[in-house]
Amino acid sequence: MQQTVKGLIIREQTIGESDRLVTLLTGDLGLVRAFVRRAKTIKSQNLSATSLFVYGEFTLYRGRDAYVIDSAQPIEIFFDLRADIERLSLAQYFAQLTYFLGAEEQPAPETLRLVLNALHLLCKGKKDANIIKAAVEMRMLTLGGYMPNILACYRCGTYESDPMFFDVEEGCIYCKDCFRNNAITAPLGVITALRYICLSDISKVFSFTLSDENIKILNDICEKYTLSRVESKLTTLEFYKSIVTYE
Repeated sequence: MQQTVKGLIIREQTIGESDRLVTLLTGDLGLVRAFVRRAKTIKSQNLSATSLFVYGEFTLYRGRDAYVIDSAQPIEIFFDLRADIERLSLAQYFAQLTYFLGAEEQPAPETLRLVLNALHLLCKGKKDANIIKAAVEMRMLTLGGYMPNILACYRCGTYESDPMFFDVEEGCIYCKDCFRNNAITAPLGVITALRYICLSDISKVFSFTLSDENIKILNDICEKYTLSRVESKLTTLEFYKSIVTYE
């Protein structure tokens, strides 16, 4: 039985001489592994429509080990990502993070929307990349069941103080009176941004501003928290950081 879904290709792998195995992020089915038969042949109509970061409409049927893509119609190719190595590498990091945190056969409409919105912002190049990165990391972790306890101080229940402290290991915050040595110092504005990322409507998750200094702190917190919760090695993050550091 065939079914049609809209999804974003976040992973691709060549199988044999001409087949391709892709992973789709879909709203209805979550992560979907699907074969593209003879994708690399010159006459294949599915070659460009099943490339990395193509968002499209895919007709699938269930094979023995995975789905098979019968037809593909691109909706958005995100071509501008290829024009900038930093933006492309950050998009690849988002794809790898999605692959590790996502689940098959579990609807993921908000995750799909989050990643699509992030790719659109990267293509436009008008939003600070560190804000996009931090928001994707923390919201994706939240959607995956790893939302930190940021509503109030974990020890005394104080809602806010300036500064507060984010404990990466425990995934919680402390007020200034309950400071712990291994926690990251976070100005109140950073804690407010974290709450906004985790709790705001998915369409507005990138709609906040911070000072350059606070963006660095936010980015540090979100990245370290991500690394503490994702067990697999994030090679794309390592590559992205090498590009940002040395370009």
